[in-house]
Amino acid sequence: MIDTYLQELPHGITLSCRASGERGRPVLMFLHGFPEAAFVWDELLAHFARPENGGYRCVAPNLRGFERSSSPAEVSAYRARHLVQDISALIAAEGGRLECLVAHDWGGAVAWNLANQQPRLMRRLAIVNSPHPGTFLRELRDSPQQQQASAYMNFLIRPDAERLLAEDDYRRLWAFFTNWGGAIWLTEAVKEQYRGVWNGPAGGAPGAGLVGGCNYYRASPVRPPTAEDPGAAGVTLPREMLTVSLPTLVLWAMEDVALPPALVDGLEEYVADLTLERVPGATHWIVHEQAGFVAERLKAFLLRT
Repeated sequence: MIDTYLQELPHGITLSCRASGERGRPVLMFLHGFPEAAFVWDELLAHFARPENGGYRCVAPNLRGFERSSSPAEVSAYRARHLVQDISALIAAEGGRLECLVAHDWGGAVAWNLANQQPRLMRRLAIVNSPHPGTFLRELRDSPQQQQASAYMNFLIRPDAERLLAEDDYRRLWAFFTNWGGAIWLTEAVKEQYRGVWNGPAGGAPGAGLVGGCNYYRASPVRPPTAEDPGAAGVTLPREMLTVSLPTLVLWAMEDVALPPALVDGLEEYVADLTLERVPGATHWIVHEQAGFVAERLKAFLLRT
């Protein structure tokens, strides 16, 4: 059973959350990406709440700007430090320390930063197709392949991105799924879940629920350089902002069109205790495609001493 609730945080942000399992049990927290929402984790929330799979308390927040979570109007409100603050406050509300933080896509960007800055908040980190900031900056700066693969980022920062994404019943967004891997999982029922998130509040214009997600891209300089904008080429991060000391599992779908396999090359330079598994035949949407496989690998990681 999946419960939903609104969690008010001390700094004035409210996160809408989905959860399974009893409060007081060890906590797994799951962070989604764009253009998704917390519901993508439902199968894993239910799986890990069962006694035979650990009996965890499983929580998946909608990040700020998504679904019913707070959606500040200012683009600057979507910078990394604010996103990290949200999740650290939610962890405090759930007992103060996670058994594991699990994250995909933009959720992973938050998780990499949180694991670097506040490792005391979790025992383990699990990342699913979300590039480490060190390797991502390298590839965006130096790799024409990555620059081309990430060109969509410069579309999403356009002031009219939400309106264009909403055209023709979200034609471009459905293509994100189908062009990046067939998406046989994209049933009409799943589409309705996505529409419910993307439509935003009742009475709003189509695409109103996409403003926050697009603001993640607008707020971040980590994108392909253009003639007008240096993007990632203008970003330098000191090594101390890139290292992760926690035991870390990285599952990497090898057919990810947006995030090619080169992004995991050299990852061990930043992550001291790394378990990396390359997954052939899987795409960026591996959580939808192979939820059982992700659960199996995550369970093995959680049982590791």
